[in-house]
Amino acid sequence: MICYGPRVYEGDVLAGNWRRPGKGTIPKVPAEPDLVVEDADSGFCGAVVACDKEAVTLEDRFGKRRLFPLAPAAFLLDGKPVTLVRPTTAVPAGPRRSASGSIAVDGLRARVARASRIYVEGVHDAALVEKIWGHDLRVEGVVVEYLEGVDDLPDIVAEFAPEPGRRLGVLVDHLVPGSKESRIAARITSPDVLIVGHPFVDIWQAVKPSALRIPSWPDVPRGVPWKEGVIAALGWRGEPADAWRRILGAVSTYSDLEPELLGRVEELIDFVTETP
Repeated sequence: MICYGPRVYEGDVLAGNWRRPGKGTIPKVPAEPDLVVEDADSGFCGAVVACDKEAVTLEDRFGKRRLFPLAPAAFLLDGKPVTLVRPTTAVPAGPRRSASGSIAVDGLRARVARASRIYVEGVHDAALVEKIWGHDLRVEGVVVEYLEGVDDLPDIVAEFAPEPGRRLGVLVDHLVPGSKESRIAARITSPDVLIVGHPFVDIWQAVKPSALRIPSWPDVPRGVPWKEGVIAALGWRGEPADAWRRILGAVSTYSDLEPELLGRVEELIDFVTETP
């Protein structure tokens, strides 16, 4: 079974919080080869071609492959939410994977940089993107640059002068409805600019607490600098730079990051590398 376009389901399969614990039982389905499912968040539809204990690779009808974490209720099967699990008979292991889960290119020589770019808010964002997606970015010839906040983003975009073949992707922290960041992003309407974001106050929160062996990211009271508040609440010592080294050191693969960040970075890479 192959997906040839958007499906039409009765009602809205995403209506209501169907991921809420206790709201029915979400069936677990083995990710067997050629099983066709749809990622509930992105709408990407494809057949299973590989699966390990942390992620599944889907291939759509155009031969494009994407990797997705095996998160609870993350997929739709015939319009209904399911949780994919690793099959008892494992799907044959594929080629060596990079930190982002993509197929690693052995003996890689970085491609000449494209005119297109990806901008991120700060040096921490850039370091995290490089650690997980650095291999992919060198394969594609994409340079990542960091901004010092997004207050001047409209002027920065105008100076970049985006056009077909010279696209700009921007990753923004705390891009949620009503935020300052969302209002700034709404002022940019160029079709050659894609602005996406995650809901976290800071890129630190995009790292799963389990990777740091903490129960959760603490709530920081209003009026307290967020990073300093986190350090104090967790009982860490040192300055934010020391805390960041600790956080980045705990990250080794995409599975250490929250899906809200994974999907957005993949979206930006696809956008800036798309052939005009």
